[in-house]
Amino acid sequence: MTALSQRWRANTSLTAIAGFVVAAILLFAVAPATLSDFRLNLLAKFLCFAIVAAGIGLAWGRGGMLTLGQGVFFGIGAYIMAMHMQMADAARLHDDVPEFMEIAGIRELPSFWRPFASAPVALIGILVLPALVAAVLGYGVFKRRVKGTYFAILSQALAAALAILLTGQQKIGGFTGLSDFRAFFGFKLSDPANRQMLFFIAAGTLLLVVAAVRQLMRSRYGELLVAVRDQEERVRFLGYDPANIKIVAYVVAAFFAGIAGALFTPIVGIISPADIGVVPSIAFIIGVAIGGRTTLLGPVLGAIGVAWAQTALSEEFPSSWTYLQGVLFIVVVGFIPAGLAGVWPMLKGLLDSRFGKTIEPVPVVVAEPLPEVVPVAEDKVESL
Repeated sequence: MTALSQRWRANTSLTAIAGFVVAAILLFAVAPATLSDFRLNLLAKFLCFAIVAAGIGLAWGRGGMLTLGQGVFFGIGAYIMAMHMQMADAARLHDDVPEFMEIAGIRELPSFWRPFASAPVALIGILVLPALVAAVLGYGVFKRRVKGTYFAILSQALAAALAILLTGQQKIGGFTGLSDFRAFFGFKLSDPANRQMLFFIAAGTLLLVVAAVRQLMRSRYGELLVAVRDQEERVRFLGYDPANIKIVAYVVAAFFAGIAGALFTPIVGIISPADIGVVPSIAFIIGVAIGGRTTLLGPVLGAIGVAWAQTALSEEFPSSWTYLQGVLFIVVVGFIPAGLAGVWPMLKGLLDSRFGKTIEPVPVVVAEPLPEVVPVAEDKVESL
């Protein structure tokens, strides 16, 4: 049994490595060679959404936590990157404050902007702050055993609250947000080569995130996360604290969302409250649900597919796309709970039940007859 298990794991690892190689070839060779600069930049934007979706797949698909507020952590990373880029542009022009502040009549740089003028501090903030906020929120929520619908509503309310808060803050751009970035860590964003570099950074980050999620899913922690999703009370009876297990998944998903937001800002060139509110958070969930939340690649491919469909179809049907997106989500949740990743297993099961599956007869092994017991005469027994 041990040999078979090791052989199966080895085959699975080889398949995963082959899959990563194919994905790397498609992202780093095929896409730049076949797509225009505009389409490549658009694909880079979709990859940012896929990074968020990978984290949601871990927290929701494996942990059962419907995270409707990932826009909060996406926005934290995005705004920190935007603030750093704005101050870097202002320093390059020898201005005391960014250009949008001068237009708004703000002559002095706010104190909470100053730390992010440093590139290392900004990078640390992008990596730490979303995870720290998620850890605090997760501790307060999961330790009180808030779950299910109540957790989903609470997380969505946080995203709405953050969007409303940012809308009224002119020192962070207000309703229009932050835009007009000229450089990304010293590289001019107007240069097509630098735009392509951003795509490669997003593609490499996505591959690393998928690899990390796969490792977590296959680890002992991944098994505990699934057990918490299915039988939380039984896991608690076995001596584990389900709250701690949930907090870890929630923090990891927030960590990925913060990184995605930081990449989104230079790729798209703008970040505003409209990009981090309730609607974007729900769009993340829709992509994950359509792709298949319990699988590894389902959330990633679903997020990219939904984002591409939104861009393509909204150009032709600008007023109907939202309804089409809602109908698609209802159909998937109602009839294909496993998402598009579960379509083939479902069809295979229907075909097997409809046409019948030929089952090969199991060979019967006939045991050899036991040797006959020869009775021993009584006189021989007495002689012995």
